[in-house]
Amino acid sequence: MNDDALRADLIATCRALTARGLTHGKSGNVSVRRDAETFLISPTGIAYDQLQPGDLPVMDFKGAWFGAKRPSSEWRFHLDILRARPDAGAIVHTHSRHATALACTGQGIPAFHYMVAVAGGADIRCAPYSTFGTQALSDHALAALEGRKACLLANHGVIALGADLTTALNLAGEVENLASQYTVGLRLGNLRILDAAEMETVVKKFATYGRQDAAEEGLVFGGDRI
Repeated sequence: MNDDALRADLIATCRALTARGLTHGKSGNVSVRRDAETFLISPTGIAYDQLQPGDLPVMDFKGAWFGAKRPSSEWRFHLDILRARPDAGAIVHTHSRHATALACTGQGIPAFHYMVAVAGGADIRCAPYSTFGTQALSDHALAALEGRKACLLANHGVIALGADLTTALNLAGEVENLASQYTVGLRLGNLRILDAAEMETVVKKFATYGRQDAAEEGLVFGGDRI
């Protein structure tokens, strides 16, 4: 994808956060890997519906930024995650309603539903609180994301990773949906948690989940008959 298309895609992702109810106002931020040495990130303090391609700063992995607008105040964890996780092509950070409310209790999301495995493991962890924009917050996020594609940030919000912007955005939406279901389940009581063996099975199945090219046990392609 060329630079113009990547900038347009990042802006579309930022606007989708609002359209999908995953953020409010200017909260949240988005980044996408540009090449081996740089990434694009949403700027600080600009409403998503006002973003223009030239507003998106470029950052390198040494912490230098280039462009007309300053990068998001959360640039540090974007940089550290993209540098540490070659599998991550994009990062979406939200303050979505239910996931953030849950994070404000310091709780993550356990294996109450098999779809928790969409984030890469048997649970979605909650990183300890640290002030926004700090190295401490970035360090906590990296630890919570070990072996995972998403985490909560205590008293803050959500981080979701993806190979590309669409994947990261969709995962952020899945985390919010799971948090909504989990909080309802907590209120109903008698919430049942899937055991480690079952979640291990589910995580393995998620390696090919949703892929048209994946073989499935017991399912045989019967040709063109409809």
